[in-house]
Amino acid sequence: MTAVEAEAPVGTGPLAGAGEHLVVVVAHPDDETFGCGSLIAQAAMAGARVTVLCATRGAAGERVPDPITDCWPLGLVREVELTSAARVLGAGEVVLLGYRDSGFDGTAHPRSLVAAPLAEVARDLADRLAALAPDVVLTLDGSDGHRDHVHLRDAVDHAVAGLDHRPRVVRSSLANSLMRRWAAEKAGADTVYLDLDLDALGRPDAELVAIDTSAVLAVREEAIACHRSQASPYDGLSPELRRAFLTTDHIEEITS
Repeated sequence: MTAVEAEAPVGTGPLAGAGEHLVVVVAHPDDETFGCGSLIAQAAMAGARVTVLCATRGAAGERVPDPITDCWPLGLVREVELTSAARVLGAGEVVLLGYRDSGFDGTAHPRSLVAAPLAEVARDLADRLAALAPDVVLTLDGSDGHRDHVHLRDAVDHAVAGLDHRPRVVRSSLANSLMRRWAAEKAGADTVYLDLDLDALGRPDAELVAIDTSAVLAVREEAIACHRSQASPYDGLSPELRRAFLTTDHIEEITS
């Protein structure tokens, strides 16, 4: 096998269990589901308390037409979808932080997440995390190339470093081997992700830990269906590749 094809070592068990508090920090509604929904559902099923902190309402997302909600502001639609999906996954609380969605690229609004100074976002998160006292903090690693995901990932690192009692920090990651298969099946699709360097899309498998989340597949699928305004990245994939994405999650453990 090449380094890119080397398999990730296999981990076991949920990120948090009974009596523990998992705080999930994401940039947009649907990140909690498309990005790390199985990890949330697995922890909730194990008895963990789960709180989702979402930085924006995702108003810069590309909207899937829907005659029922087309007249609603997209940010409101996505907030409702986030609340519904989080409930399905087992989260007990959802908190919106109030930043604006930056969009994937282009000129960012002055009040957008990516335009907010890193130190400012980190202070905001540190205050919230200190009050929530999580045992585990879960966020996305930004390896999909979205600037909001990268900015929030860095803010989480800075926030946790300043806490008196540091929680375990876990990043949900994309395995490069799966992203290469995804790009092959999506060839010709209208998505900015196909313009990215395949070597940099996701993380090398050997750097990650693979978690079997097949037991919560039905819950993850139900949560995905809640995000009707957004095209799922798993739509149109072969059944084999869709199952590969949705039954095995890849994580990176961050040590202080």
